[in-house]
Amino acid sequence: MISLTDSQKIGMGLTGFGVFFLFFGMILFFDKALLAIGNILFVAGLSFVIGLERTFRFFFQKHKMKATSFFLGGVFVVLIGWPIIGVLLEIYGFFLLFRGFFPVAVGFIRRIPVLGSILNLPFISAINQTAQINAMVI
Repeated sequence: MISLTDSQKIGMGLTGFGVFFLFFGMILFFDKALLAIGNILFVAGLSFVIGLERTFRFFFQKHKMKATSFFLGGVFVVLIGWPIIGVLLEIYGFFLLFRGFFPVAVGFIRRIPVLGSILNLPFISAINQTAQINAMVI
């Protein structure tokens, strides 16, 4: 069992609520208020889980500046009231920020009985192998 500090537990809750509000805001036709609350809770929760210093180091690495600018720019655009454009910017920035994590997540999901058999289908595993090669090149 992984031991979590109290601040990490709070961070997990904030991040979970942030993802919930983001999802619910998109379901309700890009509701500005829900998306704004979700963005704030997600970023705050991430800061609580990994710590402020590590959060800044993660977001402001030289090779991740483009991704960070798209993600945080999308958060800002949602906060000023253009939710659809802001969410699109956030999604693009999110994929750029976490593209190194996706092969690890897929590898973990392949160990789950039902999902693993789906991900091992020939056309899906070919897509994953291409993504892993592209992640190594970049």
